[in-house]
Formats: sequence, C-alpha cells, structure tokens
Amino acid sequence: MRTAMGVWRWRRNPLRRQTDLFEAWVAFAALVCVLVVAPATGWAAGVRVDGTLQQAAQKQRQERHLVPAVVVRPAPVPAEEVSAADSSAQRTAPHRTQIVASWTAPDGTSHEGTVPAAEEPPRAGDRFRIWTDAHGRLVGQPLDPSAAAFHAGMAGLAAAIGVAALGETVRRLVVRRLVHRRYIRLDRAWAAAGPDWGRAGAGS
Repeated sequence: MRTAMGVWRWRRNPLRRQTDLFEAWVAFAALVCVLVVAPATGWAAGVRVDGTLQQAAQKQRQERHLVPAVVVRPAPVPAEEVSAADSSAQRTAPHRTQIVASWTAPDGTSHEGTVPAAEEPPRAGDRFRIWTDAHGRLVGQPLDPSAAAFHAGMAGLAAAIGVAALGETVRRLVVRRLVHRRYIRLDRAWAAAGPDWGRAGAGS
C-alpha cells in the first residue's frame, strides 16, 4: 500500500525527478512480484511436482511387493568393520545387524541374500517382511503419497521464496544504481556551482 501511494504521490509532484517516479514503479513491480507472481509460481511448481511424485509413488506401489522372508544366519562381518568397531576413536551409534535371509519372489522364484535385521538380536528362523520387485530383487520402500505431497509443498514454497527474493534483489540493485546516478549528478552540479558560491552577482 505504501508503495502504491508512493507511485501516486510522485505522479504530479513538482519536486519529482525522473528517477523518483521510476524508483516508485520499480518498487510497485517488486510488490506485485512478491504478492502475486511468487505465490502463483509456487502453487504451479507445487502442483507440477506433486503430480510427478504421485505418479512415481503409484508406479512404485505397483512394481514393489512386500514379501515374507526368513532369517537363515547372521551375515559375516568384514575384518575392517570389526577393527573399526573395536577402535575407541570411533564411538558412534550402532548400525543394524546384517543377516542372510531367504525369500520367495512374487514370480515364485527363491532368493537368498544379505539384508538388515528386522529385530535385534536376530535369530535363525525369525520371520519378517522385505520389499522386492516382481523378480525378487531387493528394493526400497515405495514412496508414501503423504511424503510426496510434503515434498511437493516444500518445492512450491522454495519456488515462491526464490521468485520473491529475485524480485526484491532486482529492486535493490535498481535502487542502488539510481542512487549512484543521483550522487554523480549532485557532484557535477556542485562542481559547477562551487566556484561562484557566495559571490555577489552570482545569483546566490
């Protein structure tokens, strides 16, 4: 509102300079960018990202399957990991134990591989479930629709903030350039009037 009033005030003000009106219009354009363009851009970006992520989540839910698995035995620990665990210099949070498990894929084939243990400590014969594709290859958990919506919202917010920041940055650069030009003109005018300042008959 102050920016709009500033544009209106400079329209016919006798003290107005050309740069004053231009600066006011630049500020008004930046305000429109922040209040209109940025939210619209954020909304459009969020909708587009949400559509893409929801399609990816739906495809993953169709291609990935939760199948039962059975603990066969603990997985052998590499020697370098054992030495690292014994080192007093590396005291970090314990990671999940790796086990050898067997499972049957949706296509009926049997598989065996190393996976993280579902429970600590793992015991042979324990049953748990893992995500695989149709051929039994291990895959990650499908993307949750709510998580996809959250990521889309964050993408839209980031886009809106980016556009608003860009508009404000452009406004500041323009105003800085205008102020610099004003100082140059003032220095030139002062240099021209300085030699005659205060002299009789010089119009002062």
